[in-house]
Amino acid sequence: MEPLPATAHEPASVAVWDRFVRLCHWSLATGFGANWLNEGGDPPHRWIGYVAVALVLCRVVWGVIGSRHARFSDWVPSPARLRRYLGLLLRGREPRYLGHNPAAAVMMLALLAMLLALGVTGWLTTTDRFFGEEWLEDLHRLLASIMLGMVALHVAAALFESWKHGENLILAMFTGRKRAAGDCIDADTAD
Repeated sequence: MEPLPATAHEPASVAVWDRFVRLCHWSLATGFGANWLNEGGDPPHRWIGYVAVALVLCRVVWGVIGSRHARFSDWVPSPARLRRYLGLLLRGREPRYLGHNPAAAVMMLALLAMLLALGVTGWLTTTDRFFGEEWLEDLHRLLASIMLGMVALHVAAALFESWKHGENLILAMFTGRKRAAGDCIDADTAD
């Protein structure tokens, strides 16, 4: 993971998120958005949901065997590291992380779990046992609303962190590259 050399206008950058992580991220974001707008449960809605569940499962596998910053071992924090980070965040002294910071890592896990829950509840509404069960349809809609709030919080946090650390995290999720600087914490040195 060699940093790209700095130019007169740009600091050196380093590869952080691989192509699969970025493709999975934007595919899940697009799929959730499409299904939020088309909530009728028709075949396209269901197939987008099935693809989203398959992507989450692939992401879980990639979290074990993938590139360094894709692996859960690189970014899932211990409870102690999460508490330390949140304490620093509340005091406005949170460090910059090369990969996901501990709070973002917890959000990633929650978003993946919520997508699975949406997929399972959506699929159950199509089964003979649960077809037409209003409580399950209500639960599916409630989970989708909670997910929308989580997505809004995720985007707001990415924008805040981009501003706070002077780094465009949205762009980094397209390019896979972040600023290479000595002011960031890498997961290997976090605990």
